[in-house]
Amino acid sequence: MRIPKKPVAFCLSIFSPDFPAPCSSRILRFSSGFPAKIKPIYAAGFNHSSSHYSKDPSAGTMLGDKASQSYLMVNSNGGEEPHVWSSREGGCKIDIGKQIFCNRSLNMRNIVAVGFDMDYTLAQYKPETFESLAYEGTIRKLVYDLGYPQELLAWTFDPKYMVRGLVLDKKRGNILKMDRHKYVKVAYHGFRELSKEDKVGTYGNKLIRDSFDEPDYALIDTLFSLAEAYLFAQLVDFKDKNPGKVPEGADYARMYKDVRAAVDLCHRDGTLKQMVAKDPKRYINEDNFIVPMFKMLRDSGRSTFLVTNSLWDYTNIVMNFLCASRTLDGSLICNFDWLQYFDVVITGSAKPGFFHEDNRANIFEVEPESGMLLNTDNGTPMPQVGNTSPNVLSKGLNKGCRVFQVF
Repeated sequence: MRIPKKPVAFCLSIFSPDFPAPCSSRILRFSSGFPAKIKPIYAAGFNHSSSHYSKDPSAGTMLGDKASQSYLMVNSNGGEEPHVWSSREGGCKIDIGKQIFCNRSLNMRNIVAVGFDMDYTLAQYKPETFESLAYEGTIRKLVYDLGYPQELLAWTFDPKYMVRGLVLDKKRGNILKMDRHKYVKVAYHGFRELSKEDKVGTYGNKLIRDSFDEPDYALIDTLFSLAEAYLFAQLVDFKDKNPGKVPEGADYARMYKDVRAAVDLCHRDGTLKQMVAKDPKRYINEDNFIVPMFKMLRDSGRSTFLVTNSLWDYTNIVMNFLCASRTLDGSLICNFDWLQYFDVVITGSAKPGFFHEDNRANIFEVEPESGMLLNTDNGTPMPQVGNTSPNVLSKGLNKGCRVFQVF
């Protein structure tokens, strides 16, 4: 079941401490081709797409302290041309965990707005600490709220065991690894690998279309799911060896449902986020390339927005950690400066339902300093009770960014 795989940070891979990126709104452009008279040298994983930029000497300020000069290369006629950023001359070695792998190009010329999620996108949580915290919280909910034996409190979590892309067979207590044709390559019952005969006898040896879907199966497609998948495997083994110690009537499907309920309880009562808020550095990876990326997008003239399921108070703490400046001793300076990198921030969005056309959730505007919620008409300011005109928040604090929370 161990399938080694490094996580990929999709949106943070185009920067390097030694490779400044130009960001003037007049000169930044991305396209699917290379400049004329330049022979492209592809970086690993980019053989199907590319991006480049050009530099206008009169373009004004460039991004970052080191970005006062552009990287140029000599073409066949002796003139100077801008580097392709993925070339050996213009870039530098990027760790494979930070590279982008794609099979089609995207022309950014027509992209007017770029949006971000926060948890596990901008905020990359440390599995050895954050997932362990989630795992331990889930165990406690199972024991103290859902009637599971206290033996579970001694269990531990291996953050390297599970990977995304697995499928849980809720009814049978199996964990499956399939190929793109939905052929089951490997199957485990708990932590015991099924024989080829058992695997073929249960799942067949040819394509079964429209199978392996809810409600009988669960796809492990997010990093949040890794701890609950590991716990489910532990419970399957525990039930097989100690059938009388699990709650009465708890089959494999019921145990998976209980795990999901326990995970939801941890998130609803704030157990996890309170611990992260106390010490963000312990649970979240620092990334010095996030702010330069935001600046590049903003200086290119594009709008940016953040849509997260986390509520405003937690969002502010995490984004402060990711974007805030630090004092000489390394301590954080907590403020709202990170809002300058966005036009709109939407918290408590309850994705993916937030994007559905029939979504009728109430949207309140957030006053960042106090966290107070103001009524809106689907985002449009409206008078509060006792006032005759809408309460328009000051633009000085948030640099024009508007913050909303969904209920």
